[in-house]
Amino acid sequence: MTEMNDLSHRLRDLIDSAGYSHNDRLPPERELCEALGTTRSKLRRALAELEAQGLIWRHVGRGTFVGSRPVLNLKDLTFLRDQIKPVQVVTVRFTIEPELCWLAAQHATKSDHDQMRLCAARCRNAEDWRTYEAWDYNLHHAIARATHNKLFLYFFETLNSVRRAVVWGQPRATKKPAANYSSFIEHDAIVASIVQADAEGAAQGMVAHLKSVYSRVLPASIPPDA
Repeated sequence: MTEMNDLSHRLRDLIDSAGYSHNDRLPPERELCEALGTTRSKLRRALAELEAQGLIWRHVGRGTFVGSRPVLNLKDLTFLRDQIKPVQVVTVRFTIEPELCWLAAQHATKSDHDQMRLCAARCRNAEDWRTYEAWDYNLHHAIARATHNKLFLYFFETLNSVRRAVVWGQPRATKKPAANYSSFIEHDAIVASIVQADAEGAAQGMVAHLKSVYSRVLPASIPPDA
């Protein structure tokens, strides 16, 4: 393991052990450097790595926060988190995400394809559930970006911020996904359909993926016509 990877791991362990919740602010960089015994430049590279994984987000002048960057301001996100039920999140996902796949199949560029493949590969190689979930979020976000429709992207980012703030209470019996975890195959099928410009296949692939996910987490939330 390289020095920078080791620092990223130690930083993530520090965040995990402190019991932070989504959108909690981390200590200032000076305190993090002292706790980890590192320099500010090395710390910032480690922070950038965790931000790329969707584990933290940074705002100049405000600090570093746990979780992915919210589209809404924190007060609005907190309000929605307290008002929205998990089943409502699922309903919106079934409504929006297949359409995003349809549009991505029509408008994605080679760069978009490469990013989706990278995210899917990182999901497979994740060493723990937290890392898997971060790259899973990144994959779904890459699909939304590939629509090249800023309004759809805004809707998706708002949904994603609320989804990450809602407490799902899903227990994990293993350290990381099994090698044959169903989502790996589902991700590959969605990405392959988008790359092949198969809009119908991409949309159907996302519906199948969401059904698979929520059959394990919240089966009663799956829309009857999905």
